[in-house]
Amino acid sequence: MRPYLLLTPGPLTTTETVKEAMLSDWCTWDEDYNVGIVEKIREALVRLATARPEDYTAVLLQGSGTYCVEATLGATVRPDDVLLVAANGAYGRRMGEIARYYGMHHAVLDFGETEPVSAERVGQYLETHPEVTHVSVVHCETTTGVLNPLADIARTVKAHGKTLVVDAMSSFGGVPLDVAELGIDFLVSSANKCIQGVPGFGFVIARRSALEACRGVARSLSLDLYAQWETMETHHGKWRFTSPTHVVRAFKQALDELEAEGGVVARHVRYVKNHDTLVAGMRGLGFRTLLADAVQSPVITSFLYPSADFDFRRFYEALKQRAFVIYPGKISKADTFRIGNIGDVHPADFERLVATIASL
Repeated sequence: MRPYLLLTPGPLTTTETVKEAMLSDWCTWDEDYNVGIVEKIREALVRLATARPEDYTAVLLQGSGTYCVEATLGATVRPDDVLLVAANGAYGRRMGEIARYYGMHHAVLDFGETEPVSAERVGQYLETHPEVTHVSVVHCETTTGVLNPLADIARTVKAHGKTLVVDAMSSFGGVPLDVAELGIDFLVSSANKCIQGVPGFGFVIARRSALEACRGVARSLSLDLYAQWETMETHHGKWRFTSPTHVVRAFKQALDELEAEGGVVARHVRYVKNHDTLVAGMRGLGFRTLLADAVQSPVITSFLYPSADFDFRRFYEALKQRAFVIYPGKISKADTFRIGNIGDVHPADFERLVATIASL
């Protein structure tokens, strides 16, 4: 069933059993679906996110991860509030773009594309701009693969008493964290990332008290995060609008497989081994990584073009013919390509990839 391995940050390579879970049809009104699948997913997500699940809740929302980021910002930032976006790549800047579309009072504190967000600079900004009420940041910026120092950023934001929104799209489920320990108010991720489901919905893990305060704030009907949560809470997992049933069932299977693997810690160990195997092999072939090792995530790795005449399209097609699909670069100041380390892929797959590249 696999024409090639997807070495991308999502959609990604999934197990055969996750694919097979989509072969049955489900009724959106039936308890077997809402109670037996949706509610169990919501409970499992909160348990993954924190050792204090009583303080948090989860809400699922149709669409891509960006839908959930927009829904979260649209439901939490009131017209009189001020949002600070700490950005060091395309996905941080996208939060600023959402704020612009909504007419929010906001500022984007840009750190470039190859350096992590500085908690110190965020703190300095908050000191001089006390009007800020909310801070948003991307945990793993897949523009490059940089892993931002979330613990330091969260500590700084909470010391100033601000609401913290974290885009953990490419890290949740694959990089250990605890939302309660860090003080995160809203964490956003997607089905087709480190939990290794398929595209079709995203989710928000929210502090209950913070989400309860969002009633009536949303400017969108379909992206009203509070209304979606309230419906799921009061109707035992029911979605307001048509649920992506097959995708949801596949995600439940993916969650079961994450637990069987040993949870987030074990998956993180595998992803790190994938990354280390890839980097060691590519450096052995003369390729250079874009980022310093100290700020590199295990999720996706950016490599500089090896020469001025390097033809990425030709390289991409040659690898695709040999059953590997990689990603083009996304930054503006250097020519790069990216290779994802997440999904149902293992160190042996990266050994094969490096051997294949060596043979081109």
